[in-house]
Amino acid sequence: MYKFGDNQLSLTDFGQAAGLKLNPENRWIKRAQDIPWDDIEERYAKLFTNKKGNVAKPLRLALGACIIHADYGYSDEETALQIQEGPYLQYFCGYREYDDSKPPFDPSLMVYFRKRLTAEILGEINEMIIKKNDKPNEEQEQSEEKSDDDDTGNSGTMIIDATCAPSNIKYPQDVSLLNDAREAAEKIIDDLHTPGKEQKPRTYRKQAHKDYLKFARSRKRTGSFVRKAIRKQLGYLSRDLAHIDGMLVTGKTLSEKQSYRLDTIRKILEQQKFMYDHRTHSVPDRIVSLSRPFIRPIVRGKAGKPVEFGAKLDISVSDGWTRLEVLSFDAYNEASNLKDMVERYEARTGHYPSRILADKIYRNRDNLAYCKLHQIRLSGPALGRPKKGEIRDKKRDYQDECERVEVERRFSLAKRKCGMGLIVTKLEETISHSIAMSIVVLNLRKIQHTLLQTLWSWLSEMGVQQKIAFVQ
Repeated sequence: MYKFGDNQLSLTDFGQAAGLKLNPENRWIKRAQDIPWDDIEERYAKLFTNKKGNVAKPLRLALGACIIHADYGYSDEETALQIQEGPYLQYFCGYREYDDSKPPFDPSLMVYFRKRLTAEILGEINEMIIKKNDKPNEEQEQSEEKSDDDDTGNSGTMIIDATCAPSNIKYPQDVSLLNDAREAAEKIIDDLHTPGKEQKPRTYRKQAHKDYLKFARSRKRTGSFVRKAIRKQLGYLSRDLAHIDGMLVTGKTLSEKQSYRLDTIRKILEQQKFMYDHRTHSVPDRIVSLSRPFIRPIVRGKAGKPVEFGAKLDISVSDGWTRLEVLSFDAYNEASNLKDMVERYEARTGHYPSRILADKIYRNRDNLAYCKLHQIRLSGPALGRPKKGEIRDKKRDYQDECERVEVERRFSLAKRKCGMGLIVTKLEETISHSIAMSIVVLNLRKIQHTLLQTLWSWLSEMGVQQKIAFVQ
């Protein structure tokens, strides 16, 4: 159940304690003005179809807490405490007055906030924020006029690229993964067993634990030594699953969570048995984490990190705004998504971009034919060997490469400051929320940075910059 609250009009409506005076130039007060709370609340209220039950927390509190969590990198408990103690954060979250008597919510509610604010909804919120704050300056308009093609009617530049948002899991090893699966299977056996009424199945858990510790503590691990450790863990896990099947035949039942965990364990055993028998290290849809079985290894080929474990995503940058275009936990070829991204650009703006700045992987024959059909220039060299006598515009290529770096800058900022560098949430929907929220925070930071640049340019024109340098 959801009820619309009284909207906070301005800073003067915020009740301040005696001796407390909020600075109207504070970044959280400025940021609150950049977000269209009313439009977002109308979209948020549609999620609550049931008109009965407890009243949900207001949208401004839920979304504000998620933004603070992503911006600062706090834990759920610390986020609630910081809102309780900070008047600026309370104003940002829609409080009518400063109140530090109790926390704004139980920290466990942060999980429900993430589940409700899905990646799709955050994408809509991101568009609302962009629409409210998209005010191109004269320099952008001039650059667009230069890049426009009068014959095609296309305008604007679209920069696209892909990356991986790594999840907080330990580096997967076959023996350790089998050991985790074995311990989870033993936990299921303990839950199914009824003491005093039946004999508990023998699991050899002590010996299995000793065998694993012997492997984990060893310094030198030869190929035969690793295969022997895998074979032992496969045997222990197969025995445990046989015991579970026997107990289920007698009429015992599992909860939904236990059934999901048991299916994951069976899949791990099947994959590890296949790789052991065929002496290979790859298998389709390989599970690398027992607690997050939906995560897949993403081969990126980067120096130092050839393989990453997390969600893969595509973003686009146009007119300085960042959008999440594709999000998937499976490895995919990013070149296959270029057409859909361009069509979404055309649906937003009413025209196609005049040029697309992207990596070489996007320059396949299908994408080049598509761009040629719509008269879009896709940056980069032509496919195949250079033609004899071909003269390339090196100045234009250099400019394209310099401007394409903007998307790499966005990735760097999102991973260093917006929570995309290491995703600590554990559920599939909450991981998607964390990635989409980092894009929202990235645009909010862009708005703040644009305001600072405007202020500094104004000070420079007034000659204040020289005075400040002289005083310093």
